[in-house]
Amino acid sequence: MLGIGAHKQRMPSPERALPGRAEAMPLRNVHHVHGRPLRDAFEGLARVQFGMGCFWGAERKFWSLPGVFTTAVGYAGGYTPNATYREVCSGETGHTEAVLVVYDPAAVSFETLLKTFWESHDPTQGMRQGNDTGTQYRSAIHCDTEAQYAAAVASRDAFQARLTAAGYGAITTEIRHPAPEFFYAEEEHQQYLSKHPDGYCGLGGTGVSCPTGL
Repeated sequence: MLGIGAHKQRMPSPERALPGRAEAMPLRNVHHVHGRPLRDAFEGLARVQFGMGCFWGAERKFWSLPGVFTTAVGYAGGYTPNATYREVCSGETGHTEAVLVVYDPAAVSFETLLKTFWESHDPTQGMRQGNDTGTQYRSAIHCDTEAQYAAAVASRDAFQARLTAAGYGAITTEIRHPAPEFFYAEEEHQQYLSKHPDGYCGLGGTGVSCPTGL
């Protein structure tokens, strides 16, 4: 597997990161599950980026939620523009594997998205998620608005209390606002588990429930 090794669990410095490229990845702008666009202005909708381990399984967690308009996978939080999957797995881009979630706030609350995020992975593992090891597997919430950021921090603190009571360590999730640029991943990775239903999914939650109504 790619992404294994102690040096790949440390963030590279900006000057040491791979240079990347100016051109975005070629993309068939159609969601494999419901046919909506992956890349658009998305007028009237809200968006957020979640990193929670391998983006194949993470994306599937969100595309099936009522109120989510579309999802896409990509790379964010690092330094290399338009990185490739292989480059991200090298640990030399600083990116985490991320899912762009575009949703209708009138149909699904941000709180519901956060609950799905926290309960679908272990956010205490640092630069890994289960057997997947490397900077690209770190937990992250990249917020588009200050309101999202405040809600994410509040939910983190509430979930931390429950995790601590259950014997888990400190949450390592990176919560950022404004959100860093999202670079779309290659076509083959978009909605991967819809195209390959028996494909790899390394996600596993803690079994601890996230409180709601904060």
